[in-house]
Amino acid sequence: MSPEILRAPGLAGTALGGYADWLAAERGLSFADYDALWRWSVDEPEAFWASIWDHFGVRAHEPYERVLASATMPGAQWFPGATLNYAEHALVHGDDDALAVVSYSDSRAERRLTFGQLRAEVARARAGLRRLGVGPGDRVAAYLPNIPEALVAFLATASLGAVWASCAPEFGARSVLDRLSQIEPKVLLAVPGYAFGAKDVDKAGDVAAIRAGLPTLRHVVGVPHGRQEVPSGTLTWAALLASEEPLEFLPVPFDHPLYVLYSSGTTGLPKAIVHGHGGILLEHLKLHAFTMDTRPGDRVLWFTTTAWTMWNILVSALVRRATVVLHDGNPQWPDLTAQWRLAARAEATLLGTSPAYLMACRAEGVEPEVPSLRTLGVTGSPLPAEGFDWAAGRLGVAVNSMSGGTDICSAFVAGNPWLPVYRGEIPGPCLGVDVAAFDPDGREVVDELGELVVRAPLPSMPVSFWNDAGGERYRASYFDTYPGVWRHGDWVRFTEHGSCVISGRSDATLNRGGVRLGTAEFYAVVEDLPGIADSLVVHLEDSGGGPGELLLFVALSDGVRLDEALRARIKAALRGQLSPRHVPDVIEVVPAIPRTLTGKKLEAPVKQILRGRPAAEVINTGATTGHGAVATFVDLHRRRAATA
Repeated sequence: MSPEILRAPGLAGTALGGYADWLAAERGLSFADYDALWRWSVDEPEAFWASIWDHFGVRAHEPYERVLASATMPGAQWFPGATLNYAEHALVHGDDDALAVVSYSDSRAERRLTFGQLRAEVARARAGLRRLGVGPGDRVAAYLPNIPEALVAFLATASLGAVWASCAPEFGARSVLDRLSQIEPKVLLAVPGYAFGAKDVDKAGDVAAIRAGLPTLRHVVGVPHGRQEVPSGTLTWAALLASEEPLEFLPVPFDHPLYVLYSSGTTGLPKAIVHGHGGILLEHLKLHAFTMDTRPGDRVLWFTTTAWTMWNILVSALVRRATVVLHDGNPQWPDLTAQWRLAARAEATLLGTSPAYLMACRAEGVEPEVPSLRTLGVTGSPLPAEGFDWAAGRLGVAVNSMSGGTDICSAFVAGNPWLPVYRGEIPGPCLGVDVAAFDPDGREVVDELGELVVRAPLPSMPVSFWNDAGGERYRASYFDTYPGVWRHGDWVRFTEHGSCVISGRSDATLNRGGVRLGTAEFYAVVEDLPGIADSLVVHLEDSGGGPGELLLFVALSDGVRLDEALRARIKAALRGQLSPRHVPDVIEVVPAIPRTLTGKKLEAPVKQILRGRPAAEVINTGATTGHGAVATFVDLHRRRAATA
């Protein structure tokens, strides 16, 4: 049976509807429904991506020779011969007075920039970087929060054909060096500290350690922020922007590096993922317009840091002539309703947030009021069905749950105006993404859990990994399991009606009695129980072929105790709502659940600790939250080993 439809499709007035009309008028192509359009987009990739290029009026300084010179993965070659620049498309729209940026901060006054003002600041930053010797291919690194200076410096870097990489200041020095040392930056921009709600965080020590650990640095630009002093021996932000030059954009090849994004780095050296100018431009034009329905004049607010791929996606709202709303600080300060109040104050049309935040608001009975809101974007982890109910009921807007990754800096599956929103499900695949679920033998499965795979190349698949000249690490990351097919690492079920449910990471999938179980369904049930603030589930397999042990860890709300009554409620809920196989053998209390800085639970590292791996080998505490609970898992392993 099909699940409940929370929102019916409607194309009128949407960017996707405008594209469908354009295809009919300019290409003579008409499609009865979204499935037909999607099928064309994956069956005819050259025609589809050429239509994206033409529909959005991509400015090429040199034309492309063909759309796709090689469709082999890895190694696909998109738009050979073309030269362009991402920053030009973000900044040149012909309306100087249109609002480009609104910035809010826990330590600064609100700031607004028109497109004209943003271009002027980027031009000065570009001139300053040129004075520092930055040119094509050089790396500019940032240790900055989500503030206008980060956006300005990024666009200035891109305009020069240099390569951007950023880390958020909540990262410790070791985590930053693990990332930035790989790319050997020439220039570092850094803040001496930041405010997080009512708390001032001094980062002077970390900045000093980062400077000392990057021998390739030639210049450090100190960006004033918070109450801390800019470190001595640095160029000030004002000095960087001291001179003016005309704003120009260096034409670069389609796959010229735009920025380096990093994997979470929680269990080893982060992957340094290189994305190109052209791939990101086309993908983000498509993503913002067709998936997120971002229209000129919209206001886009997504709670993110500069270390998460959502920052890169957020600032690309500029290529749609929309306003980017930046927020620097604690999104839940002074209370849980802060995000909703800020969205209302910013008159956001699109708000992006996390499932954990929505479920917390549901538990607390929050009644948000954001009259301007048209779309609620949700990503970072699966949104339980109850979260769909709450968000749709309280806000009366489209709930767009999506899933993708840093690896493509976009989404594989998501909602859009031409698809209904099903309760508890992601509506369908994104245009141009030939996504499916595979069983271990590489066969497509429907209505069964399988590996999320992509069977054809995308322009925003990584250009490369940094310092991976032979591509060995790149191939091992995505193509070792199914040769020629991208394996993403998510566990997914596609339904007969085309929607899908992400059930967690496939390396954390549970296998009890030969039945694979996704972790997301556990969390949806357990965390809906009163008194449970967070949870994590791990399955320790039996090498002898037995059912193994299922361990459930719970973080409790203040004043709640894990007594026999609560244990019984947890087991009964899992048995009744899921199955007897989902009932844990062990339930333990932990002070917190370790997560990446983007909110993903560290299921695989915790499993390795419980298998006996030293915690320092599997979890980088500088790249995680809730790492104070790691000692609990180490202690549990010791106790289990002592009684084995």
